[in-house]
Amino acid sequence: MTIRTRLTPFFLLAVPLLLAAGLARAVDETPFDAELRGLAQAWDHANFDNADSDARRTALEPLTERAAKFVEHYPDRAESHIWEGIVLSSYAGAKGGLGALGYAKRSRAALEAALKLDPAALNGSAYTSLGVLYYKVPGFPLGFGDHDKARDYLRQALKLNPDGIDPNYFFGELMYEEGNYRDALRYLSKAESADPRPNRPVADSGRRKEAALLIAKAESRLR
Repeated sequence: MTIRTRLTPFFLLAVPLLLAAGLARAVDETPFDAELRGLAQAWDHANFDNADSDARRTALEPLTERAAKFVEHYPDRAESHIWEGIVLSSYAGAKGGLGALGYAKRSRAALEAALKLDPAALNGSAYTSLGVLYYKVPGFPLGFGDHDKARDYLRQALKLNPDGIDPNYFFGELMYEEGNYRDALRYLSKAESADPRPNRPVADSGRRKEAALLIAKAESRLR
């Protein structure tokens, strides 16, 4: 695998993992459910409403503390660890540079903790987010990136959520980066047409736009 020399692109995680479905408000919504939904929606806006990395970093910074408190209050729930991993990886993306690698490592630890608690939580979002980390992070000696591990994690995510927008998008993106443009189109098209998630319109819209842009690039490569 070719070692990447630039850290910033690695961290442009629209990630994931992004990644949680089924967050609709219910009449009997518990405090845990309310915070899970609220944190997801706050991340959606911070990540997708700010094209500029500085603005995104400013919006994401308070979410790192919010996610840490979520884990502190619910240490035995995989969902809290998943969202801490997502927030940390996104903050690393906005931060960029060598200092971002520490946040990526913390993200990986949070997602691995989630897998130990419940691999199927949030439709396998921990697998999706770990897959993204492993193909976005630079390889040795700069980071822990590994495309083989990335494919394994994303395939696990697709087994749990075969029609999900995020696992299909990120597997398609990985296929594109590896030059498998026909496979990329198959997964990206599936992401673009995925069913909407309850209370996640901002994330769904943003991800579909990303899928459409990458579809156009893949199609141009095949001409």
